[in-house]
Amino acid sequence: MSLEPTVAPSPQQLQASRAAYRDLVLRITVPLLVIAALVLIWYAYVRLSGIPPYILPGPVAVANAFVTDWGTLAPALWVTTKITLISLLLALVGGCGFAIFLVQSRWIELAFYPLAVILQVTPVVAISPLILIYAPSTQSALLICAFLVAFFPILSNMVQGLKSVDHNLINLYELYGASRWQTLLYLKLPAAQPYFMTGLRIGGGLALIAAVVAEFAAGSAGAGSGLAFRLLEAQYRMNIPRLFAALLMLSLLGVAIFAITSFIAWASLHRWHESSLKREN
Repeated sequence: MSLEPTVAPSPQQLQASRAAYRDLVLRITVPLLVIAALVLIWYAYVRLSGIPPYILPGPVAVANAFVTDWGTLAPALWVTTKITLISLLLALVGGCGFAIFLVQSRWIELAFYPLAVILQVTPVVAISPLILIYAPSTQSALLICAFLVAFFPILSNMVQGLKSVDHNLINLYELYGASRWQTLLYLKLPAAQPYFMTGLRIGGGLALIAAVVAEFAAGSAGAGSGLAFRLLEAQYRMNIPRLFAALLMLSLLGVAIFAITSFIAWASLHRWHESSLKREN
């Protein structure tokens, strides 16, 4: 049994790996340092100015609210997360399916696309009372509101992607006798993937915003309420540290959703698409 000699990495490969490692470290440390500096400025301003905590709490008071009110805020965070993710999933399925339906014919697009535009430009706060009346439950009403807001960005990006396929490739598929569904499955859908990923990143943030706004409009309370109600509750009780803690939770949830959708987009596109390929120049 012969052992093959191990090939040592070249100096260029070592230099490239070190550069990639430094770039990763900078991407992580620089934002963390900026956030830490802002927190220190916040802490110093509160201590030096003597502002009472019911007007502007310091970072220590907010951290204490995280610990003391975790039993109240954590279930609300889960409710908001669940509504956001379910509405985003429904928007992905509905947006992609409706986009495929629209691109089948120019007449279909002319007939149905304006309806989607009308739903998008109508403020969700304006139609939320109607949704609350006709929906079977408050949770389903929140899902519908979040779905309507996240639906159109995914739809519009998907339609644009399906319509941006190279016509020479479409003619090639027709020349080889490919059916309409084969062209859709093997050509149009892969070509529309970058547009879909853009709609996914936009729709994730909008679904969270819509879930919070819909809960504000619904005014739902009780054990099944989300972070939006906890914000209002903290405001009414003048519990400003809890309000800041809930706001921070919403911000972290939004960052997590953006990070997850960005990672999904990178994992899908980094091997072949120009927007994600890493180049030396």
